[in-house]
Amino acid sequence: MATSSSSSSCEPLPQEQRFLDALDQDRWPATERGWRLHEVALAPEALAELFESQLLSRHLDLQARRLQARGEAFYTIGSAGHEGNAAIARALRPTDPAFLHYRDAAFLIERSRQVPDQTPLWDLLLSFAASRDDPISGGRHKVLGSRALSVPPQTSTVASHLPKAVGAAHSLGLWRRLGGGGEWPADSLVLCSFGDASFNHSTAQGALNAAGWAAYQGAPLPLVMVCEDNGIGISTPTPAGWIEASMRARPGFHYLDCDGLDLLDTWRAAREAEVIARLRKQPVFLHMRCVRLFGHAGSDAQQAYLSASRIAADESRDPLLVSAGLLRRHDVLSRDEIAARYWRVGEEVARLAEEAIRRPKLVSATEVMTSIVPPLRPARRQPPRVEVETGSAPGTLAKRINQALHRLMASYPHLVMAGEDIGRKGGVYGVTQKLQARFGPHRVIDTLLDEQSILGLGIGLAHNGLVPILEIQFLAYLHNAEDQLRGEAATLSFFSDGQFTNPMVVRIAGLGYQKGFGGHFHNDNAIAVLRDIPGLLVACPSNAANAVGLLQEGVHLADEAQRVVVIIEPIALYHTRDLLEEGDDGWCCPDPGPEHRLPPGELGTWGEGVVLAIATYGNGVYLARQAAAELDPAGQRLRIIDLRWLTGIDHDAVHRAVAGCARVLILDECRRSGSLSEELVTGLVERGVAGERLHRLTAEDSFIALGPAATLTLPSRAQIVERARALLGGA
Repeated sequence: MATSSSSSSCEPLPQEQRFLDALDQDRWPATERGWRLHEVALAPEALAELFESQLLSRHLDLQARRLQARGEAFYTIGSAGHEGNAAIARALRPTDPAFLHYRDAAFLIERSRQVPDQTPLWDLLLSFAASRDDPISGGRHKVLGSRALSVPPQTSTVASHLPKAVGAAHSLGLWRRLGGGGEWPADSLVLCSFGDASFNHSTAQGALNAAGWAAYQGAPLPLVMVCEDNGIGISTPTPAGWIEASMRARPGFHYLDCDGLDLLDTWRAAREAEVIARLRKQPVFLHMRCVRLFGHAGSDAQQAYLSASRIAADESRDPLLVSAGLLRRHDVLSRDEIAARYWRVGEEVARLAEEAIRRPKLVSATEVMTSIVPPLRPARRQPPRVEVETGSAPGTLAKRINQALHRLMASYPHLVMAGEDIGRKGGVYGVTQKLQARFGPHRVIDTLLDEQSILGLGIGLAHNGLVPILEIQFLAYLHNAEDQLRGEAATLSFFSDGQFTNPMVVRIAGLGYQKGFGGHFHNDNAIAVLRDIPGLLVACPSNAANAVGLLQEGVHLADEAQRVVVIIEPIALYHTRDLLEEGDDGWCCPDPGPEHRLPPGELGTWGEGVVLAIATYGNGVYLARQAAAELDPAGQRLRIIDLRWLTGIDHDAVHRAVAGCARVLILDECRRSGSLSEELVTGLVERGVAGERLHRLTAEDSFIALGPAATLTLPSRAQIVERARALLGGA
């Protein structure tokens, strides 16, 4: 075995023995394609630097396993076998945003050479040790990321970063249409990398389809999608030839392939991909064949599902062996120089690791949670550039939302809308009418029918300084894409220590009581998944004035506070005009104006009664007002509290709002289990409102049926009257 008098005292791990044996014998595998340095225009010193980046990445993998065995490291999915991606990093610019696969440490290390004052070894070791000094996540997770290197951190959710990479690529052309701006230079390209197993995930397929769909129609999309194909996903093999057969003739894409074990071939392909994406603004699928060494992660014993001969064959294809062979055949480094670099890097990693594990950890819930809410940034609102219709005549909720959207689009030049049918059609319910005609199809985007792609588009646009307003046609359609909010949009600030954000507003038509068109898939009252996401703000208007105030506040929060805001718009109230009798226009209101905003936690109230308080939201406010007109038209016994915000609830304010009442009824149109009413009851009980004083009326734990049965599982006006009458009588 090769040794060094100054080497680390640590015994070699089994995974590195093959390299050390080859080093002793100075015998290295040949490359399949046999490129020469001059043929691919790579300088000898550049090849040596790429090899060193590979060595740094490999020794980090080895050190992570040593530290984990000592209880000093906590996440050991490594890059061993994928280190050829260092050549891709060298082919691109450090200002090209890169959404990286978790096996891309060599990419990050090589890119750091292009930016002064970078310390990738130290940074990654701090991440391994979950130190609060970790410069990307602050100790919250082991992620690859760097603000200086244009590498946003990625989550571990399979393929969830692909849709936002498509959105980020689209944002580059959109900023050119808007006259310039954004986080990255206008001639950037976007890189996104992932594994062959992730390729099969529906999220990946949706992103590939969205990219191809856009490019097929001529939309500029400077995107390089790198599939790092090691032939196996944890223990499940990828069929030989599957990736190539799936992508070689895929519409909208340029398919390129490379031997990821061969730095020269990977460099050649990456440079070709860079030209196509950057200069021609077209998406490239770069198929990089590589090998997975060490198993899936530190706890994965691949001997349980791979034969000894297969493991040995994979180890013989180690890219470090191939790279060392390239260095020897091209007379770049001698055998002794390769050995010296190997031991020097190993010792440096080991030395820094001992320092990194002593750096402080997160020690309180406050420290952990401090980056859930992003930092503030300067406002970008401007005087409207076009005339916007206003009026004092009473208008419906849908009409006032439409007017507010016109006003917002005119006042925020970086605001972009996207969704199915929102442009030419004006939305299923006409809420977005005439917006595309006024602001253009580049700012009011008719998307393909894929909620994951819509949300991913918005995340990518927001990454690059735009503020998207996205529309999901129906709440039931959100659920197949909700991880774009849960696993991506809401976590970015948290995992980047507030350095990266993707603020947006998501408008969702939802809830029940819709007449004439319905069933579960168009009347969905399941909101628990949204309320369970840390940092996500969720609002629900009950009337036109609320809708304007919440929408304008939502855009303000996205633009200045960099928040992700979801507004659930009650479908049944979009075009409702009357409250008590036909023609009374009791549920219409004049435009409250551009300065009308309803901040999180701010409640609405009706009536000053001291006997019964009804706390509710959305359709519940409308029904409670009808019940109040029957039971207490003067508002002397009843009061109604309109929550407006379904997260970030100010429970002290709720308590103050009901404090003077003998009875409290929580009216919740969503399901009894997992509903907002559970939180409200808990908050009031904690503040002393309990026993016979506190009651709730909710929807049943049921899906919503079609036709006349559509409201049978929901609170009705008659039920509210009955329950309120009993509570009023018992007070």
